[in-house]
Amino acid sequence: MPNFEHPEYPEATLLHLESMVPCRESQVSSLLSIFGERQHFSFPSIFIYGHTSSGKTYVMQTLLETLELPHVFVNCVECFTSRLLLEEILTQLQSLSSENKHDSHVPCDTFNDFVRLFKQEIITQDLQNQTVYIVLDKAEQLREMEANMLPGFLRLQEMTDRNVTVIFLSEIVWELFRPNTGCLEPFTLYFPDYSIVCRDLKELRHLAALNFTKYCEPVVRGEANERDTRRLWKNIESHLKKAMQTVYLREISSSQWERIQQDDGEPGHLKGLSAHAHVELPYYSKFLLIAAYLASYNPARTDKRFFLKHHGKIKKTNFLKKHEKTSNHLLGPKPFPLDRLLAILYSIVDNKVAPTANIFSQITSLVTLQLLTLVGHDDQLDGPKYKCTVSLDFIRAIARTVNFDIIKYLYDFL
Repeated sequence: MPNFEHPEYPEATLLHLESMVPCRESQVSSLLSIFGERQHFSFPSIFIYGHTSSGKTYVMQTLLETLELPHVFVNCVECFTSRLLLEEILTQLQSLSSENKHDSHVPCDTFNDFVRLFKQEIITQDLQNQTVYIVLDKAEQLREMEANMLPGFLRLQEMTDRNVTVIFLSEIVWELFRPNTGCLEPFTLYFPDYSIVCRDLKELRHLAALNFTKYCEPVVRGEANERDTRRLWKNIESHLKKAMQTVYLREISSSQWERIQQDDGEPGHLKGLSAHAHVELPYYSKFLLIAAYLASYNPARTDKRFFLKHHGKIKKTNFLKKHEKTSNHLLGPKPFPLDRLLAILYSIVDNKVAPTANIFSQITSLVTLQLLTLVGHDDQLDGPKYKCTVSLDFIRAIARTVNFDIIKYLYDFL
């Protein structure tokens, strides 16, 4: 018996769906309940959020395709203007009909035009008696478009008087979407990380590929068969734990790990390897660490001088007080609040960075790696405070990898 139950679909289909979405049974069950039967009016809008690689896009594509529900799937990064987005939805809607293989371009300049053309297309495609799903992937990009786009999609069912559900897929929470003027609230659904150890499916796939040869060794030697999972797991368990402590934390590279496997050595025996000297961080984590170092070693009142444009010429002597003649690097790192860290981050990164769940998870990862230290409790009313624990040489090495001259932003080196 499948875990999923739905009167609309045969048991075989639900069993196949269950096999395709491991560890997402709870979310799929919720979506099946919301969808109801084909002819039922579904919820006007659904907002699905979670960290990157938590299965949001894959689950939605698999669910809609397996159940053969009429849907349109659009990436808001690829369709980066409102016109491109609206026209892509209408074009995909045309192609839903098996008779209309050669879909034509549909010009659409405004959301009012979209509503009119959408209603016509539903009739043309004979979809009046079933729910049509519009999935907007990377939906956070909608915030950069015209102000009427997000409220319009939230109320599309009401505006068109058609059975349509708009599904938003995003890495940030709904509270960062909600317009100040108010809007129709969507049904929100959270996709948690796949596990506590590895939150990124891409990282998990990378680790599995690196260690698969080791997993198969008992089979190659004839000591076990493919179905003897207990013996295979016992052989790989200690080896996989070492990989999680080194490759996943980027203390060594994948090529170094493969050489260790061939030599049957230990990660710690690698020449020149130290705990943090070879850490490879994601792009924004490097800037987060740089911002944290600047916040730890620069007085807060100098932020205006370093990070505000058109601040005018301010000499160091204007900052100095009698008790500040000692170098901040000799005094050690000072704690700083989260909002100051993010403010410095947004100033030093060229691209516009949204405060996504991924950014906050990277801060947690830096604390886990002991590159940052959490000062006090993270449930304080005034927010958590952090200290940067890395050395000047280390942060200069990190800054060089992103072409950032950190010395120009340090108060002690003015």
